[in-house]
Amino acid sequence: MVARRFRAQRPAVAVAVLVCCPGVLAGCSDSPSAAGQREKEASTRQAAQAAVPKAVTAVDDLQNGYLEVIKDVLPSVVQIQARNDLGSGVVYDDQGHVVTNAHVVGDERTFRVTTANSEDALTARLVSSYPQQDLAVIKLDRMPKGLRAAQFGDSSKVEVGQIVLAMGSPLGLSSSVTQGIVSATGRTVTEGSTQGGTGATIANMVQTSAAINPGNSGGALVNLDSRVIGIPTLAATDPSVGEGAAPGIGFAIPASTVTTIADQIIEDGRVTESGRAALGITGRTVVNDDYQAAGVAVVEVQSGGAADQAGLEPGDVITKLGDTDITTITSLAEALAAEKPGDRTTVTFRRDGSEKTVDVTLGEH
Repeated sequence: MVARRFRAQRPAVAVAVLVCCPGVLAGCSDSPSAAGQREKEASTRQAAQAAVPKAVTAVDDLQNGYLEVIKDVLPSVVQIQARNDLGSGVVYDDQGHVVTNAHVVGDERTFRVTTANSEDALTARLVSSYPQQDLAVIKLDRMPKGLRAAQFGDSSKVEVGQIVLAMGSPLGLSSSVTQGIVSATGRTVTEGSTQGGTGATIANMVQTSAAINPGNSGGALVNLDSRVIGIPTLAATDPSVGEGAAPGIGFAIPASTVTTIADQIIEDGRVTESGRAALGITGRTVVNDDYQAAGVAVVEVQSGGAADQAGLEPGDVITKLGDTDITTITSLAEALAAEKPGDRTTVTFRRDGSEKTVDVTLGEH
């Protein structure tokens, strides 16, 4: 048998024939629907082409906005070196006052300060520290050229979704900038008392997705109007990784609190009106029979304070402040952080096995 070789054939090509109207017409024309479709497609292409330069312009505008903010604010952000700690600070006025965190200065009285535009270290001394709000003010021995005071914004105008920049010296990398948004406002946060923290409970904090790392503390959280809206203070920790920071969850003390505390320290050398509500007790967390936190035992009552005037005594166990359950000393501090001095509320407590409730007018911390 002889094998035959076949050539593959090309598939037939279908030819579409456009049939026009009767021969009196010289040419053909589209149907109204086809013409309309083509006009629509052309319009869409033109709109897309027009949108490209607009999008490029928007990106350029945003980038230029970042650059302008950095140029405006970074000269106001400094690196602070205590004996064993490194942090950041913000130049507060043209007299050389710098605001930072209390946990940055610790127990030190003198500091080395490096500015964004110089490698030469300046010297500074402590004016006063207020650990209850984790804020402090130091003063440069001299105000060098190129260093200028930052402008602080209005905390009441901070909104979720605002773009913000965090400026400081994370991990010793001076003049670093990270970017994010305001993730939430009005957070009440208690910082740890270990590893140099003050254990302060701070109300109305600004939560941000901008990276906050060790060394950022005391720096600047800035909006796109070049206004400092907060002082970055701490990052949330992730229990699943021990003491590791939870990415994208940082907190800053609001500008209104910063200016209130800093103004008093500069004017009077100390905080005279904290704005923080207090019961006037020393307390400790107690546990129940299942070893679960079950309230705050009153250890000592401040004479003439709110608790004293309400009739609380050592040995009483506080279980509620207003409608808020109290299980630990931290939960009591957080509940008080939401109140103001002079506010009236109730305290529910246990005494000799009986539950009692008294009215109390809160004092000042």
